[in-house]
Amino acid sequence: MHGITLPQSGWLAAGFDKNARVPMALARMGFGHVECGTVTPRPQEGNPKPRLFRLSEDAAIINRMGFNGCGIDVFARRLERFRVLQAGRNATLRAVPIGANLGINKIGARPLEDYPFLASRVGPLADYITINLSSPNTPGLRDLQSAATLRDILQAITRANVTLPPLVVKLAPDLNPESLSDIVEAAVEGGAAGLIVNNTTISRPHSLRSSFAQETGGLSGRPLAQLSLQMLRQIVPLVQNRLAVISCGGIESGFDIFERLRAGADMVQVYSALIYHGPALVTRLKAELLKELYRAGFDSVSDLKSSTR
Repeated sequence: MHGITLPQSGWLAAGFDKNARVPMALARMGFGHVECGTVTPRPQEGNPKPRLFRLSEDAAIINRMGFNGCGIDVFARRLERFRVLQAGRNATLRAVPIGANLGINKIGARPLEDYPFLASRVGPLADYITINLSSPNTPGLRDLQSAATLRDILQAITRANVTLPPLVVKLAPDLNPESLSDIVEAAVEGGAAGLIVNNTTISRPHSLRSSFAQETGGLSGRPLAQLSLQMLRQIVPLVQNRLAVISCGGIESGFDIFERLRAGADMVQVYSALIYHGPALVTRLKAELLKELYRAGFDSVSDLKSSTR
């Protein structure tokens, strides 16, 4: 799949295991892949607290964490230890791919140098690398999603690294639809293998009921579902099977996964649903997806995907 060898079921998005502390435990929970990060070149504390809000009435989360994390040195050492442990475990755990999500520091960032540096550190340790240009909580980060800048960043990464796992670009759901075609072409020309559609949104649907609804930050969870699906349907025709497309945002049921796959996603990721439903979520989603597939007359995800091409 465009160089990405991930199970089609997906699943865990970046943000949960920011510092690569528990990839083994998450793999044991049944996730098809685990994405660690976002990691920055240097450690940083992130934004002042409170910076995370649970909108329980809306099954949503708002965060303005600001890439708080341990920095690339500690992150890489933990991935190295994980790889040693993974090599000694059973075949199921060895088969769980690990992604590394890369970002820039709030102060002193040099994107054309920072992203290649980060990629060189995690390249030997990750099965794929995500370039995060879409968090709303680092000033100026989303400006890097312009087609020209995205192309420059991807080309800088590939020039600086002879051997790399597949590169994936994570996009914001708030992009101007008219810019999507140029962004897709820049991703293709820059050598990306896939797109994650999408990150959190700075928009606020009128349906939100929580008292935290107007907190600053990125909104994720159920209220993001339709916006994410809409962007997926815009991106897929532009991609034309040249990139893998990973759908993320508001997925909390087997039907949600089925709908994203039917809309052209190659795989999905979840995050907020895990916070609300806990570890049992993974088993439930797999069972519900199977029921949706059989109800629609498909024997497998592969059968469904074949019907969408």
